[in-house]
Amino acid sequence: MTDTADAQDAFAPRRAEMVAEIAATARATGAETGRPAFAARVMAAMGKVPRHLLVPDPQVAYAYENRPLPIGHGQTISQPYIVALMTDLIDPEASDVVLEVGTGSGYQAAVLAELVARVFTIEIVEPVGRRAAEALARLGYRNVATRIGDGYGGWPEAAPFDAILVTAAAPAVPAPLVDQLKPGGRLVIPVGGQWEVQELLVIEKQPDGATSTRRTIPVRFVPLTRGK
Repeated sequence: MTDTADAQDAFAPRRAEMVAEIAATARATGAETGRPAFAARVMAAMGKVPRHLLVPDPQVAYAYENRPLPIGHGQTISQPYIVALMTDLIDPEASDVVLEVGTGSGYQAAVLAELVARVFTIEIVEPVGRRAAEALARLGYRNVATRIGDGYGGWPEAAPFDAILVTAAAPAVPAPLVDQLKPGGRLVIPVGGQWEVQELLVIEKQPDGATSTRRTIPVRFVPLTRGK
């Protein structure tokens, strides 16, 4: 955990404005998502994590705008509202172990690290993953494990997971990720092609191994890249 974002810095008022905008967007989309208000713990994490320290220098001035930003190598940092929504959809508990596929800037991993016991996060684009790992370590997130690799197959040796978040769009739900969910666990994933309408899905694993799927809102993510 980190206290960096608790310090009195120039970005604190902008974080507060961002959190207020997230709350307003949640109210506006609540009929579609089933989440007109996010959990207080989730909103507190969004107000704490220093997003400006997890974006490239040219994007720092825009860090607390409620929109995605480029982070290089064709990748983006997700819109803060989407990060909050995906986090809220897994109903994170303090004892949870969570897998993230698509580390990107490290922002989603940092938000999760404020809320759960352990985060495992995989990034296939090596320079992006290395930069995120360095940033997360610099911010003091000791409960995050990072890996460079193909996240389609998950992280078998750390499974099963209480929840899995995928921050890139897959054409279909990867079976290995469903396999690595605990019974009662949730997988939140955007599904659809790069030029198609993507849907943010919530997949819950039942005690007998069957799954139920709920659609929430249309989204736009970079595609889930596979290893060669």
